[in-house]
Amino acid sequence: HRRRRGAEPCRSDRGARLPGGLGLWSLRGPLRRLVLFYQGKLCSMAGNFWQSSHYLQWILDKQDLLKERQKDLKFLSEEEYWKLQIFFTNVIQALGEHLKLRQQVIATATVYFKRFYARYSLKSIDPVLMAPTYDVFRLVIVFLNINCNLIEFGVVSNTRLISAATSVLKTRFSYAFPKEFPYRMNHILECEFYLLELMDCCLIVYHPYRPLLQYVQDMGQEDMLLPLAWRIVNDTYRTDLCLLYPPFMIALACLHVACVVQQKDARQWFAELSVDMEKILEIIRVILKLYEQWKNFDERKEMATILSKMPKPKPPPNSEGEQGPNGSQNSSYSQS
Repeated sequence: HRRRRGAEPCRSDRGARLPGGLGLWSLRGPLRRLVLFYQGKLCSMAGNFWQSSHYLQWILDKQDLLKERQKDLKFLSEEEYWKLQIFFTNVIQALGEHLKLRQQVIATATVYFKRFYARYSLKSIDPVLMAPTYDVFRLVIVFLNINCNLIEFGVVSNTRLISAATSVLKTRFSYAFPKEFPYRMNHILECEFYLLELMDCCLIVYHPYRPLLQYVQDMGQEDMLLPLAWRIVNDTYRTDLCLLYPPFMIALACLHVACVVQQKDARQWFAELSVDMEKILEIIRVILKLYEQWKNFDERKEMATILSKMPKPKPPPNSEGEQGPNGSQNSSYSQS
């Protein structure tokens, strides 16, 4: 859909470079080769949402998404699955904040997480392992700079990542995970390549944040509406919206909710948009449903029971490293 002035999605500068603290020289092995191979492709897609892999491959049909989820819904109700989404998004958010990453980086990690479980059952890989997956926080730092001109970040070291995951689970989520983080770096590295394979190395992710900034500036109500609308955008990552709708539509829906809450009459502004308002209303209904369920969700009391019902992958190797029958280390990945 064509949009009014100031409504275009995020565009990066043609000359965007890898951040100085994360040059190609700092990457090793397959990760470095991956960056070299896809850098040109990513740069060409980063400036146009409608030509990007995000739009062409990762805006999914709701019925297809529900069909893929049926294996998990044999064990969990839809409401319980929603609560799992809220919970694991909270885990990723807490981990990203512990690592002092920007919100766009955390949001991209969440999108990667959701893309994986849009294609695979919860039984495939333990979500606790997926949450701190190495590429979610290392590749995101590289490629988000190409996408959206983020400020520079340094490399997230192996030790720091494992330490952060252990600390966050112990201090913030011990009610759900009484044991310490059970995985080592080799498990996370293995998980990284499954994630990359699933996504066909389609790492471009657009977010509602940039169009939201443009909309509130165009509306002339930045101070009044932006903080609330931004928080609502953050909350949408606890739903499937990032898999179902273009980011500019999510931004408009969040802005509409913020206008209602702040009692700002923006009917004329929205009426001038060349956009399918039925889809905007669909998104708004999902947001309102999220808040209704979230309000009645006692995470500390409910998560242990929900996690016990969740389909489980094969247990990971123990700390000494179990060996398979052919002498190779067992995988933490289980194809369902």
